[in-house]
Amino acid sequence: MATPSSIAAYLVLFAAAAVLFVLVNLTLGRLLRPKNPSVEKGEIYECGEPVIGSSFVQFDIRFYVVALLFIVFDVEVAFFFPWAVVFGKATHLTATADAAVHAEGPAAEVLNQALAAQLNELGMSDAAASAGDIAVAAQSLSWALCAEIFVFFAVLMVGFAYVWSRGDLNWVRTTVNAAPGRQDNAAAPQAA
Repeated sequence: MATPSSIAAYLVLFAAAAVLFVLVNLTLGRLLRPKNPSVEKGEIYECGEPVIGSSFVQFDIRFYVVALLFIVFDVEVAFFFPWAVVFGKATHLTATADAAVHAEGPAAEVLNQALAAQLNELGMSDAAASAGDIAVAAQSLSWALCAEIFVFFAVLMVGFAYVWSRGDLNWVRTTVNAAPGRQDNAAAPQAA
């Protein structure tokens, strides 16, 4: 059995080996690489294109708005996956319980065993409940899950409508009415 001191010794040994591995590789790289500095190697390289202007450029706020909207809706949509798993199990449980209620003979025995296995999988090992009671409970759970996802989707659509009404989904906005007394050059009529 490992003692706390032996576990600590292994951790220290592992950390030392990791630091040594990094330092040895950096030192070998520094000693073995060719040293041919040139002006061209010292230039800034970005995607194979020559650099135009300063690197300190303000980005348009629309990029950030689109990125934030993507993250918000992506995180909200991630809720659909666990919901779908629970909804699928509830509907499968409903179907199995309904089939067990209407089955007779050896088929009823097999369906009751499948129903007990599904209940154990869900953590509900209530052997006292009848298949009819389980079917009713599972069906009410399915309807509650449907109502829950409709409310969630309605809230999601209200947020989407709000973002759309603000114009955050329009890439090009008109700026004519943005400041009083100021007209955009592109929107101003040209004098001939």
